[in-house]
Amino acid sequence: MSNSADPTMGTPIEQPTAQGSSSMSFAEMMAQLWQFIRPYKMVLFAAGVALVFTAGITLSIGQGIRILVDRGFMAGSSAALANAVLVLMALALLMAVGTYARHFLVSWLGERVVADLRKAVFDHIVTLHPSFFETNRSGEIMSRLTTDTTLLQHIIGTSFSMALRSALMFVGALVLLLFTNLKLSLMVLVGVPLVLLPIVLYGRRVRKLARASQDSIADVGSYAGEIIQHIKTVQSYTRENHEMRAFGREVETAFRVAKRRIRQRSLLITSVILLMFGAVSGLLWVGGNDMIAGRMSAGDLAAFVFYAMLMGSAVATISEVYSELQRATGATERLVDLLNVEADIPVSAGEPVSENMLRNAKAEVTFEAVEFSYPSRPDHAAIKGLSLVVEAGKSLALVGPSGAGKSTLLELLQRFYDPQGGRITLDGLDIREIDTGTLRRQLAVVPQQPALFTADVWYNIRYGRPDATDEEVIAAARAAHAHAFIQQLPDGYDSHLGEQGARLSGGQKQRLAIARAILKDPKILLLDEATSALDAESEHHVQKALETLMKGRTTIMIAHRLATVLHADSIAVLDQGQLVAQGSHQELIEISPLYKRLAELQFQEAAV
Repeated sequence: MSNSADPTMGTPIEQPTAQGSSSMSFAEMMAQLWQFIRPYKMVLFAAGVALVFTAGITLSIGQGIRILVDRGFMAGSSAALANAVLVLMALALLMAVGTYARHFLVSWLGERVVADLRKAVFDHIVTLHPSFFETNRSGEIMSRLTTDTTLLQHIIGTSFSMALRSALMFVGALVLLLFTNLKLSLMVLVGVPLVLLPIVLYGRRVRKLARASQDSIADVGSYAGEIIQHIKTVQSYTRENHEMRAFGREVETAFRVAKRRIRQRSLLITSVILLMFGAVSGLLWVGGNDMIAGRMSAGDLAAFVFYAMLMGSAVATISEVYSELQRATGATERLVDLLNVEADIPVSAGEPVSENMLRNAKAEVTFEAVEFSYPSRPDHAAIKGLSLVVEAGKSLALVGPSGAGKSTLLELLQRFYDPQGGRITLDGLDIREIDTGTLRRQLAVVPQQPALFTADVWYNIRYGRPDATDEEVIAAARAAHAHAFIQQLPDGYDSHLGEQGARLSGGQKQRLAIARAILKDPKILLLDEATSALDAESEHHVQKALETLMKGRTTIMIAHRLATVLHADSIAVLDQGQLVAQGSHQELIEISPLYKRLAELQFQEAAV
């Protein structure tokens, strides 16, 4: 394959650091998530009603305790005691029903919102420019799609509900405290800021470490994914022990970051619990003295302690959930980073040309004074003023040394990039005016390393045309000289091929890729050194399949193999992004010193 494509091409996504994670506040996080929550406003409203209902019932239990103590225990009336107990049981039943409704609705909402968010992120990812995936690791992207969204599901479905419930309980308990005993309530109001202080201080630290922790987990996943993908290379070079140690270092790095986050969170919870119970103990001492002195009833004290415990429990819950909300902010920010990545290639420059307008296209491809530099190397021209015509129904072979620009031309034709100068036309239409999907449906690519999916043969051949019948798939396989070996697979066309087609040989993979292209029935065929890595027998079968596929189609091929070049209608010689010669094999031997040298090196049989 030509090496003209720069492996570092493209502009990497902006990666906020852990230190910069504070750029998104909690309010901004909710604003970002609201677009996914908004379609389910009625569910959110119902969950809110259930939340308020259960909070109200819980707060009413304090009054039930007051009645139980004053009219039951202290009055010594068995009937009053029975009535008070019945009231408490009724309140408990109502609270259980409300809690069920709240938990179900909020959990459903969390699952639904995260499912929509996952889909939105994935739908956006698959439209991004290929260079994005060359500068951003797949493991990092997968971590955002899985780990970050799972964290958000927990936050939306559990933690956020707990935080809201605790906030309502705190406010409600505080109001009832003021009605119960003003002096003790003032003590509570003085103590609340002391409890909230560590939440604010430690919460900021937890938030920074939460983003760093998520990033380190992504690094671990990326590293493991890469090693598993290249496991044969790892084992053939006996690097297992090295990779074990390297992965161990990645895991330990993630653990150290997580340990710092856990320490800060633990300190936060511990501080809140100590302050909360210290405050409750003080209230019991003051309130107990007031009860002994007759300034308040035992029921009032019991209710007051109940409300104080509710407030303390609410603050403790908020302090625990607060750190989770900070982690959610970091996770949301990472997902928003992906959603905000803009595609480098617009759908079309103007009003897109429809597919109907191309239905009867002759498929003549013209490169007109094309100028192009990769984004990562703007000062280095990959294509310089190149003009080239590929006649409809004819084949053109591109040859030249590595870095000459051969693969770049195929990428430009597919609109993975747009040229900075000149234009590329299809039957006279600038391809920038054609919808990218419409354009690519006119093309089929057979690469040097075919992309096969972890599915059966049917799925892999049908990938270019999912609505094809079984008969059409089999006909395409026969035309690609693939039917015979497919039948020999354990389950024939139902056989699963393993990850990246691991259960097939190189020639078999290539013939499946050709069958896929045949089934797609494109107007333009792009062959990127489709036979260069095959043995002689596999190349024979693949070459026969390619001859079938190329009939009547406009074909551009990057080729080093003599058999492929000799069958081309024309050969274009590229060097340093420029067209230096064009003609037949014999003509180029005579007029092009570069081609003659390449022929002597790569096509020695022809030179004999």
